[in-house]
Parts: sequence; structure tokens; C-alpha cells
Amino acid sequence: MTQIAETSEQDIILTPNAAKRVAAIADKQGMPAVLRLSVEGGGCSGFQYRFGLAEAIEDDDTVVEESGVKLAVDEISLDLVRGSAVDFVESLGGSAFQVTNPNAASGCGCGSSFSV
Repeated sequence: MTQIAETSEQDIILTPNAAKRVAAIADKQGMPAVLRLSVEGGGCSGFQYRFGLAEAIEDDDTVVEESGVKLAVDEISLDLVRGSAVDFVESLGGSAFQVTNPNAASGCGCGSSFSV
């Protein structure tokens, strides 16, 4: 039986706007409404955010839920994004999921990579 690590609101937040967008994408692709956030080495600032729809929740995931949509973050990535908010923003430059990360010491201009 898979156990999901429950998290408090201060660990990570999925905004209602991001949840709405995930639900729409998942519906179009016929997948569960589960957004996976992971952090990988690379990008212009050292670490980069990766987003994708997940088929399932993994054993070491921390999961938060907003409006029926789940955000899954693996244990290692959570250490780098704890306290963050995941939002979906639309601007003249385009639309994208955005992480507001209080742990980031610096970031790149596009907001997809950061350093600690």
C-alpha cells in the first residue's frame, strides 16, 4: 500500500489558478489531475524546475491538493522548494507555471532556474 506524505500549507502551495490550468490540461490529455514538480541540476542559475503530469503518486512524494488537483513533489526536490507557491501566470511574454521560491538566492530572467 502506497503511503503519501501529507504536508502542511507552509511546505508548498498550489494556487487555485494553477489547479484550474492543470485540470484543463489533464482533461484534454485524459490523464489524472496530478502535477509533478521536480528540481534538476542545470539551467543558467544551477537548478531548474521541471513540470509534468504524473500518472501516479510515488512513495516518497509530498502531496498538496487544491480544488481536486494534486501537486506531487519528491522528497529531494521538496528540500529546495519548501515554502514555495506554484502558480500559473499569463502575460504578454506567454503563459507558464511559475514557482515563487523563498529559498532561491538568485534566479534567471525567465524564472525557470535558480540558485540556493
